[in-house]
Amino acid sequence: MGAFKKPHGGELKNLYLGTEAAAAEKQRSMDYPSWDLTARQMCDIELLLNGAFSPLEGFLTEAEYDAVCDNMRLPSGVLWPMPITLDVNDTFAEPLSESSIIALRDPEGVLIATMTVESIYRPDKSREAKTVFGTTDKKHPGVAHLMDTAHATYIGGKLRGVEAPIHYDFKHLRDTPQELRDRFVKLGWRKVVAFQTRNPMHRAHQELTFRAARDVEANLLIHPVVGMTKPGDVDHFTRVRCIEKILNHYPEQTTAMSLLPLAMRMAGPREAVWHAIIRKNYGCTHLIVGRDHAGPGNDSNGEPFYGPYDAQELMVQCADDLDISMVPFRNMVYVEDQAQYQPQDELAPEVKTLNISGTELRRRLQEGLEIPEWFSFPEVVAELRKTHPPRHRQGFTVFFTGLSGSGKSTVANALMVKLMEIGGRHVTMLDGDVVRKHLSSELGFSKEHRDLNIQRIGYVASEITKNGGIAICAPIAPYAATRKNVRAMVEQYGGFLEVHVATPIEVCEQRDRKGLYAKARAGIIKEFTGISDPYEAPENPEMSIDTSELTPDLTAHRVLVKLESMGFIR
Repeated sequence: MGAFKKPHGGELKNLYLGTEAAAAEKQRSMDYPSWDLTARQMCDIELLLNGAFSPLEGFLTEAEYDAVCDNMRLPSGVLWPMPITLDVNDTFAEPLSESSIIALRDPEGVLIATMTVESIYRPDKSREAKTVFGTTDKKHPGVAHLMDTAHATYIGGKLRGVEAPIHYDFKHLRDTPQELRDRFVKLGWRKVVAFQTRNPMHRAHQELTFRAARDVEANLLIHPVVGMTKPGDVDHFTRVRCIEKILNHYPEQTTAMSLLPLAMRMAGPREAVWHAIIRKNYGCTHLIVGRDHAGPGNDSNGEPFYGPYDAQELMVQCADDLDISMVPFRNMVYVEDQAQYQPQDELAPEVKTLNISGTELRRRLQEGLEIPEWFSFPEVVAELRKTHPPRHRQGFTVFFTGLSGSGKSTVANALMVKLMEIGGRHVTMLDGDVVRKHLSSELGFSKEHRDLNIQRIGYVASEITKNGGIAICAPIAPYAATRKNVRAMVEQYGGFLEVHVATPIEVCEQRDRKGLYAKARAGIIKEFTGISDPYEAPENPEMSIDTSELTPDLTAHRVLVKLESMGFIR
């Protein structure tokens, strides 16, 4: 019956209260402890409330969490591969008890839902990482989030929806599972193939999705993820605009697009099963599953986290529980002699084919090189060039780090002048002492406050970079984890050049005009970097320089040459 199939678990959940009940709950919520949801939690709660995560009725309790991690099933026996948990800090969790009611709000304080607490527990995160992701390697973005970002305490319980999260973008493309099911019924779509994507679509994607739908005699739903994907992915605004262009290349009335506000975990095989359940709840009958579906790439040893067909194999194992058919992804290649795309597995080895990898595509965009029409539609390339200009037009950040007195500020100022002399972009200096005065005057020098100060610098630098400018940062930034966070903030928008000013501490002390080192050694200044507090030197900076051997002018010139070699100036 196609779109008339039952949702996962037998019933499509709708956890929203009626109008009058929601108004009453909103009034009562003023007395409840209030938790501001993170970006990931906002994605999860939206899909819990609208039924995309059916049969779940809230964030997992400890018993549900254990069953999902260990067996990929809820205590009821229903297949469910992914722990959907509400992580909170200890300060919020400590006064709570089972039967407490909490208010869950968006970042602006709007009440989204309330929850009756049924379970408060501290998970074994290493166990969760091993069972869900198959690894504890923090190179995996799901593991990194679990270990470094997610709070230590989980709270589980049933939700009562008050107001749906608000989206201001692409409103005409955002459907709940029930809305999409109703649309399929109205259109007469009885078989629907879903295509999961977190990347821009090109000609090969159009060809394989068209063939997949044709082969199973179904309509096609392009269902891109617009919640949270892998760090470094193309932003969803650009991806959706690209797909809108591609829709014109399908036969009329055969294909539709709807947006999925999902926070991906990049969990490979388990994620594929999860994606299938979600699409089943949206009314789809088939899901295209590709090689290394939802895989995050390679681990710290350069090996893939998952095998190329692990996801497809797990889908086959779960077929009886899923009740949604898998369409294996066929790798499409361009056959030059035939001037068309063909499935690679149908071609003889000697047939000459053309392909452009994702890495090569990014290189061509960065360098402003031609992208051939056989690879992508011109209108799609035009959209990509709007938000991914060549490197010499992108914003970037130069992040100097080193001990007090190492010469960071002097070199940074010299570099700023040289970049202003070149022109073409606005240049902003974010010196450590100046930021302390104007942006972080209330902060002390504890590790927590130092981290917060550097995070503020990173945030400002990321905004400058996003808007095409140049940010030059010159704080001490002693901690490796915080510098890593700054890099991640900036690199999603442009370039990042870390410069370790590795001047020996003896030279730094000789230059100490303020007498800070002497006061630190005398115990007058506490927690002074390099004396009573550690400095974690960068392991793999883009540059390492020693200002005891070079003049500021020559040092700045070397940084300039490095930027030129990276393509950011020319």
